[in-house]
Amino acid sequence: MGRCVEVEKSRRYDSRTTIFSPEGRLYQVEYAMEAIGHAGTCLGILAKDGVLLAAERRNTNKLLDELAYSEKIYKLHDDMACSVAGITSDANVLTNELRLIAQRYMLQYQEPIPCEQMVSTLCDIKQAYTQFGGKRPFGVSLLYMGWDKHYGFQLYQSDPSGNYGGWKATCIGNNSANAVSMLKQEYKEGGTSLPEALDLSIKVLSKTLDMTKLTSEKVEIATLTREDGKTRIKILPGSEVGELIKKYEAEEAKVEAEKKKDKPSTSS
Repeated sequence: MGRCVEVEKSRRYDSRTTIFSPEGRLYQVEYAMEAIGHAGTCLGILAKDGVLLAAERRNTNKLLDELAYSEKIYKLHDDMACSVAGITSDANVLTNELRLIAQRYMLQYQEPIPCEQMVSTLCDIKQAYTQFGGKRPFGVSLLYMGWDKHYGFQLYQSDPSGNYGGWKATCIGNNSANAVSMLKQEYKEGGTSLPEALDLSIKVLSKTLDMTKLTSEKVEIATLTREDGKTRIKILPGSEVGELIKKYEAEEAKVEAEKKKDKPSTSS
């Protein structure tokens, strides 16, 4: 009975993005967050010598042209890239807007836009879509990795509500709570190198994704590093992702073998 009352009450307030319920909730924003909870997993890890984004590929059709196709990771400008979880068409609109923000700033000030300013500018647009009638919130969360001369390597996350924050390691999408819990335990404060972060990303994805075996076709990984005073954004080819997965599986097999060896044999 209580559930029916709650549903009836929500129906009165969820038809408009601009109407608060008596409990002070905006149901449309909450529904957008719920949509992201069912989307493919994306995680980001900030290392001392770079940043990485790793994402689950949901569409693994063999007919897709792998060279020209990236489902989850978008380059925004020379010093910044993002990964998305949610409705892809909404993500395309937002990534195009992010590229325009970056180009306008470059045209006006003749230097790359600071990472946080770019995220903040987009979040102002996202927030507007929760406040004005006739619009719905964007059903997508973004992870941003970037570098600027002010704060070096940075990792940000933004939500449909317009909230954003800087992170050392985080995850959005399906099973994100389990992934964040693992990252809390495994992330080395201040000492994680990019190769270690790559190994950690494979470990977290293999234990949180809803699949029996992790394969290079199901995962997309991008790294952002600095070389010779320039930022380098690289989407790892399938062969490199495959090598990382093999390395992780070999380590897991070694740990399992040691556990069996240490287990005392029970005699009948």
